[in-house]
Amino acid sequence: MSDPARPERIDFSGFEAALRRRAAEQAQAARTPTVPTAIAPRSRLTEVELTWIEKKLEHWIRFGRVAQERILTRRTRVMSFRPGAIFAFVRWTANDYGTITSRIDVVRAVAPGEPYTTLPFVRPGGDILLHIEGWPKVQQVLAAIDAVEAAGVDPRDAAPDHWRHVHNRIAAGHQPRPYTLERHRAWLKRREIEG
Repeated sequence: MSDPARPERIDFSGFEAALRRRAAEQAQAARTPTVPTAIAPRSRLTEVELTWIEKKLEHWIRFGRVAQERILTRRTRVMSFRPGAIFAFVRWTANDYGTITSRIDVVRAVAPGEPYTTLPFVRPGGDILLHIEGWPKVQQVLAAIDAVEAAGVDPRDAAPDHWRHVHNRIAAGHQPRPYTLERHRAWLKRREIEG
């Protein structure tokens, strides 16, 4: 007498086909070169996650040429930048007693395979040209950005060396030199020569 709960013969053909498919997928993955950065292969952009919780947590972009924008929630969105784009990322946090942290970073978005420094809320990271903490110093950087704009230059097009200069001068407790149209023209000529 045969027990229906214990069949005489079990059909493993579907199981064997699944094993073959899995082995083929693993072999294909082994042949595919991996990208040495944290950027997903589908995206070659640098992504910055921005959050805005009024008077508690505020992240914003002061300047930069945005390539793409995704809204995740009412309070969170992701801004994406192409390789080589320069942007300023401001982070401010407070509690019931006042400001906890305030930071500004001027970052150059990197291309896949290019070395980078990790930075919170920036995927994968970037070439950090300026990193300043503390509200009085952040205000100095914001004033330096305003001065670049007053000179008739878009801050995202200013020389990366200028942002390094601003970082070093403010970190040393000195006033940064102004960015003039003459310095900007010299930067454009140098970039043209370097190709």
